[in-house]
Amino acid sequence: MQLRPLGRSGLHVSPLAFGGNVFGWTVDEKLSFRLLDAWLDAGFNFVDTADVYSSWVPGHSGGESETIIGKWLRQSGKRNRVVLATKLGKPMGPGKEGLSPAYIRQAVDASLKRLQTDHIDLYQSHDDDADTPLADTLAAFAELITAGKVRAIGASNYTAPRLAEALEVAEREGLPRYESLQPLYNLYDRAVFEEALEPLCLERGIGVINFYALAAGFLTGKYRSEADAAKSARGASTTKKYLNPRGLRILAALDEVAGMHGATPGQVALAWQIARPAITAPIASATSVRQLEELAGAAQLSLAAEAIALLDKASAETAQQR
Repeated sequence: MQLRPLGRSGLHVSPLAFGGNVFGWTVDEKLSFRLLDAWLDAGFNFVDTADVYSSWVPGHSGGESETIIGKWLRQSGKRNRVVLATKLGKPMGPGKEGLSPAYIRQAVDASLKRLQTDHIDLYQSHDDDADTPLADTLAAFAELITAGKVRAIGASNYTAPRLAEALEVAEREGLPRYESLQPLYNLYDRAVFEEALEPLCLERGIGVINFYALAAGFLTGKYRSEADAAKSARGASTTKKYLNPRGLRILAALDEVAGMHGATPGQVALAWQIARPAITAPIASATSVRQLEELAGAAQLSLAAEAIALLDKASAETAQQR
């Protein structure tokens, strides 16, 4: 599989990343191990998680996904085959959130312990922290890189102005810069990324590993009506946002392109993203080996120019739709 450079970090990643938010949530430990093994066996090397996964589950406190990945790394002995990304900054308990230097030092050691590794390849700020000076945050990350605990850093959920400011601070102060951005982006959710973040990332050589690449499953074609959406809690949450004339128009285009290429709508949705110059690796999750195999097919799918144009037109947003 052709690996892609992640920004200027020196890391090279597969064109898809496995989203670890499902580990310990909708996927138990045994199946998580099977999925991780299958991911590597299919030629991929990129796994993304966060310390906060899966704190939203009743009885969980965060760290569940990292803990499962850590057990798998220890038992499988495959650490050298994985580009491992995790995140910090979202609430993990009283006094445990944000990007202050003291908390960064605390959070990284906790993640390293759960992951059972001596280094994190890509350590990401899960949210911006307006209460901590960017120079202080980046200086703390510099310490981690010097200590060998982290290889590169990235940002998630940053606006274009704040990402640009962070890059300027890093350059001015001689500090490590964010080498990647993790934004919301897919065929439906286009405008925010494309208007300001995409040009900035292309200009500054920032890798992009977008989340919600399949729009919570909507772009697989699973949810096409209110009745479909009612079949699952996740489906119900997508109904209001995606089940509208534009969303259905996107699904129709995905169906048409899928027919042209002998693929599935989900594969086409991911292949469209992979083909964009700014995108390094969309993040997608699977809860079964069958789903994983479908994801893997997207990395081998090369869309014709007319197919991309059709998808671009069907998913175009107007000012009224934003």
